[in-house]
Amino acid sequence: MIARAAWPSSLLDDVARRGSGHTPTKSRPDYWDGEIHWVSLRDTFRLDNGLISETTSTISEKGLANSSAVLHPAGTVILLRDAGIGKSGIIASEMAVSQHFIAWDCGPRLRNWFLYYVLQARKGEFERISNGSTIRTIGLDYFRQMAVPLPDLDEQDRIVDVLRSVDELINALDRQIAKKCAIKQGIMQELLTGRTRLPGFAEPWRAIRFGDHVSYVKNVALPRAQLDSASPLRYLHYGDIHTRSASVLDASAEDMPRVSNALARNAGVLQVGDLVFADASEDPDGVGRSVEIIGVPIDGVIPGLHTIAARFDKHVLADGFKGYLQFITAFRTQLLALASGTKVLATTRAYISSIELTLPNVVEQAAIAEVLHDADTEIAALERRLESTRAIKQGMMQELLTGRTRLMPTETSA
Repeated sequence: MIARAAWPSSLLDDVARRGSGHTPTKSRPDYWDGEIHWVSLRDTFRLDNGLISETTSTISEKGLANSSAVLHPAGTVILLRDAGIGKSGIIASEMAVSQHFIAWDCGPRLRNWFLYYVLQARKGEFERISNGSTIRTIGLDYFRQMAVPLPDLDEQDRIVDVLRSVDELINALDRQIAKKCAIKQGIMQELLTGRTRLPGFAEPWRAIRFGDHVSYVKNVALPRAQLDSASPLRYLHYGDIHTRSASVLDASAEDMPRVSNALARNAGVLQVGDLVFADASEDPDGVGRSVEIIGVPIDGVIPGLHTIAARFDKHVLADGFKGYLQFITAFRTQLLALASGTKVLATTRAYISSIELTLPNVVEQAAIAEVLHDADTEIAALERRLESTRAIKQGMMQELLTGRTRLMPTETSA
């Protein structure tokens, strides 16, 4: 390999023009809903995806003229400096931004996409140096002193080409996962309602009342501070139910919180087929969130804080099927009608017991569960591939954007 000198670095202010933005007064309707795209905190979900082509809000020429907002040229790199610190993007056309953003219009020595990836690689640093009690922010002094590596433009372009190709793969995987999830949603709407029956099944479905076929496993309410990573006994916390995308849990295969046997002595031990609900949610979408236990470790797993563990008669509800109950509209509608609380919506054992559903026999339930499980397995494989690709990209940025690994010019670009 040919040895080359280390990259020079430069103050970012010396190679890009820094700016920010403003929010026109909301008391003037004529300042809003105009033709000028305006990037605000409501567009946080658009960041970290390269180009920003649309915005949630727009302002008018009057709003621009009568505020400190400015129109930034297409290609400007923007960074959120608070309330989502470190997220960045590149505006695809002329846009204004709110005061929550820093914006850089790159000069002739710095490619905007190269700066975008430098900012992406430094997200951890931005979070560490932010300060504030209520809303964390990054002070302007930091940006005045911020330095960036400055390889020549050809090398910047080579680095950008490689990282953008990885981003294209990540975006393709995102789209593929979204498509598979939509297909699964459609399958559930058909199979879980009986509108479509699997081949070989024609027996009428029958109504059941959950309370006639369920018992409950005693949980133990412990905050995370009392959990002990050295203990062998696993502990299922309601927060770990809310954050899961899967409707099943193999407790023998996952790294879970642990609890000492002394603290868990009054709790029941979960079995395969138990359905564990989170008993509280801050929004309606979380009502009914649950996981079905499909694997238990030798040392056991217990239901923890804010959980309800339901054990159903196996001749009424088939193993593998129970985790999909939460996706049946009639199931969630009944729970939502009963849920109580102002800030927190509650689910109780009595609510669960009162639910009445029309369901197929356990043989058809098992067949439906197998179809849905296959769809879940396919989605999970894509999600693992996506996670791996993102990790690879992060490693590539650490190598390429620091100069530790150099990309040699090709014959055509030499």
